[in-house]
Amino acid sequence: MPDWKKLVDAARRAQERAYAPYSNFRVGAALVGESGKVYLGCNVENASFGMTMCAEQGAISAAVVAGEQKFTHMALITDSPNPESPCGACRQVLTEFAPDLEILSVSKTGVEQRWTMNELLPMAFTPKSLANEQPE
Repeated sequence: MPDWKKLVDAARRAQERAYAPYSNFRVGAALVGESGKVYLGCNVENASFGMTMCAEQGAISAAVVAGEQKFTHMALITDSPNPESPCGACRQVLTEFAPDLEILSVSKTGVEQRWTMNELLPMAFTPKSLANEQPE
């Protein structure tokens, strides 16, 4: 079981570095690899909105560059008064690497909510979908 407080604190540090001049909606992510190492990400907006990178994708990218591709837990921090779940694109990216990922989201007011990837993206399209394999 991860130390959620440390993960939330790490996500908050990442959030402080977010580049969000258009939405003013800063997000920080702290992703735990199977090794126990924590990878951080923050949202990085772009004037061409489609080029914006989400915090979750930034954390995945940092982990993959470091050689890690399996993950167990993630903490998210947002500027919202309510806990926010990853967007649809991030759900798909996270499922690729961590179909059993547990996520804790914390709002700016401290409200918390937890989900698993299976709850957020049931019937996900996965690498097994490409192999035409039957579900287990």
